Amino acid sequence: MKASRITDPSYELMDDHNGKSLIYREHGFPCPLVRWHNHKEYELHLIVASSGKVFIGDYIGNFGPDTLFLTGPHLPHNWISQVDEGEVVPKRDMLVNFTDELFDAATTVFSELKGLAPLFERARYGIQFHDPQTIRQAKVLMQLIADSDGIPRLGHFLTLLGLLAATDDYQLLSGSTSAQLGDDNHVDRTNLAVNYIFTHYMRELPLEEVAEHLAMKPTYFSRFFKQATGRGFVEFVNSLRISKSCELLADSDKPVTDVCFESGFNNLSNFNRRFQQLKGMTPSRYRRLVVQRLTEQNLA
Repeated sequence: MKASRITDPSYELMDDHNGKSLIYREHGFPCPLVRWHNHKEYELHLIVASSGKVFIGDYIGNFGPDTLFLTGPHLPHNWISQVDEGEVVPKRDMLVNFTDELFDAATTVFSELKGLAPLFERARYGIQFHDPQTIRQAKVLMQLIADSDGIPRLGHFLTLLGLLAATDDYQLLSGSTSAQLGDDNHVDRTNLAVNYIFTHYMRELPLEEVAEHLAMKPTYFSRFFKQATGRGFVEFVNSLRISKSCELLADSDKPVTDVCFESGFNNLSNFNRRFQQLKGMTPSRYRRLVVQRLTEQNLA
């Protein structure tokens, strides 16, 4: 498996609005847009192919096909697919970007749009939507946005936001907002660190090694990394490993001991303790709950 290592500037300047209220884009993987970055626009992000790790603010989790996220302005984010060496995913993402300015102006004329304010407030922490029907409808509407222009496109967009504002099956992701995270000038180096950690986290990975990769002293790197990601280095690595273990517990029947070592832990008791701390339950209970949830969804 591999992760792309992109060093382009981390603040993404979207200067292609061309007088339009929103931007629609889609791209594959690997792609220069796949990096730890932020921008002033909200981002509605639908994954249509591949699986991997999502980083939003200080949140680390898993994504797969038909997972849907909304991030707020300047909230750092990245989706890294876990693919085989040389594998290319032609179309991985469908994205819609829009700004606060659009609704600041529009709500003075259309008071109904004020009903979207709670959705935008939640987006400051990043949102993942879970309801399968909502995601199916959102996917249809995003394709309609892609295929239309002018007033019809704006109509589909507002319908989509109304759909997302109405659902209560969502998860807030980051414990920190953009204002609490690191300086924009440091996010390109954070991107390097996150990509390096993602490539090597399933083995012993000392802080000193990552600091050396970034040509930084360990003590400075430790402070820098926590400011930029909202997590200490050890906490970040352990969260990534626990996220990997959740993926393995959900998608395989491997013994917990195998899951422990394949996730990057070298000690079963440490794995169980970290899992309990982060998930509030044992790995075995987590697996039982996942199986129960999938069974209920299949019966629904």
